[in-house]
Amino acid sequence: MPQDRYLEDIVPGETSTGAPIAITREAVVAFATEFDPQPMHIDNAAASEGRFGGLIASGWHVASLVMRDFVLSAPFGGTPLLGIRMDNLCWLLPVRPGDILIATREVLEVVRSSKNPAYGRIRMSTTVVNQTGAVAMTMETLIQIPVRGD
Repeated sequence: MPQDRYLEDIVPGETSTGAPIAITREAVVAFATEFDPQPMHIDNAAASEGRFGGLIASGWHVASLVMRDFVLSAPFGGTPLLGIRMDNLCWLLPVRPGDILIATREVLEVVRSSKNPAYGRIRMSTTVVNQTGAVAMTMETLIQIPVRGD
């Protein structure tokens, strides 16, 4: 795991890239069966006749995989983070079984809290591309992170 990083260590403009995320048919169907049971996510026949021409992953499944990738890639090490908000979540392309996704994150803003100076906020943008480089999903997140302890 990378070294723990705190608010003072983070600068706007820095980027990090996660590991490749493989999308499998089994995972698409399993996630959708439990959380988003629409035909385009769980039924091959219905999906092939629908507007996407085949099975696609739930956007919520993709967002969950990107979150898991963020936690596992640990760009701030083991420093405890708290998600405060997600804005501008956009699903721009269908994600299909067989796709390989890559998430790249950029720090947009770093601000120390005036209410609780032991913490600060990091605003980040995330762009998720598929194996052809086409953008499949974007979002912005606001994360609380501690300052370095004394």
